[in-house]
Amino acid sequence: MNRGRKVQSFVRRSARLDVRLQRAWDRFADQYLLDIAAGEGSLSPKPDFKFNKEFVQQAFGNSAPLTMEIGSGQGENIVAAAAAHPERNFLAVEVYDPGVAHTMLLAGKQGLTNLRIAQINAPELLETAEAGVLDELWTFFPDPWPKMRHHKRRIVQPQLADSVHHALRDNGVWRIATDIEDYALHVHEVMDDRQDFKNVGEVMVSLPTEHVGKGNAEEAENLPHSDFFESERFDGRVLTNFERKGLNAGRVIHDFTYQRA
Repeated sequence: MNRGRKVQSFVRRSARLDVRLQRAWDRFADQYLLDIAAGEGSLSPKPDFKFNKEFVQQAFGNSAPLTMEIGSGQGENIVAAAAAHPERNFLAVEVYDPGVAHTMLLAGKQGLTNLRIAQINAPELLETAEAGVLDELWTFFPDPWPKMRHHKRRIVQPQLADSVHHALRDNGVWRIATDIEDYALHVHEVMDDRQDFKNVGEVMVSLPTEHVGKGNAEEAENLPHSDFFESERFDGRVLTNFERKGLNAGRVIHDFTYQRA
């Protein structure tokens, strides 16, 4: 694939770890953090890195089905899933040091052996993927980039969808969730007309068919609307503080399940 100019879907912020998280990093990094970055401080994979089944076998010690989460945050979802499904493997992809450290802390407390962490730019990692290496991909509550001039920075884009399709096994699924109505419209625009994915949702929702950005969201109610199909809430996603705050603020959670066709 042509990498071209990288458009990052995140803003890299330096953050010092508190004593508890630094202790977790020191204790668990060798066990959970994959050594695949091009160098210290880099979020790109090593030039010769291949995200293939041989690497998964080496990293996990088995060839169990692999679920990857883009932007795993504090690790609540993926750690809970790994604990509930020891027969599966889980890969947390997160760029921020505190999130990586907190995921290590949660996993280490439970002694999980079926979870690994990649501190890497997810689109670049997926560009190295072998066909069919993933069973599922999760992208829960990505950065909304609400200003319209920044929509190109949203992680869900046609180029990423190409990479995801290649990386997923036959009938594998990409699960997406957002509490931002305009991002839900964005997902539908990127994904619903693709012939290589099937929207398997059966919940009908009504969304404005014009985009709104930061500062004019109140106009959405008066815009033309159309009906779209989404999914029931994924029962494998725990209710995090982030999601709870969105619900408490009155926002609707939009769930999507796209199956590799």
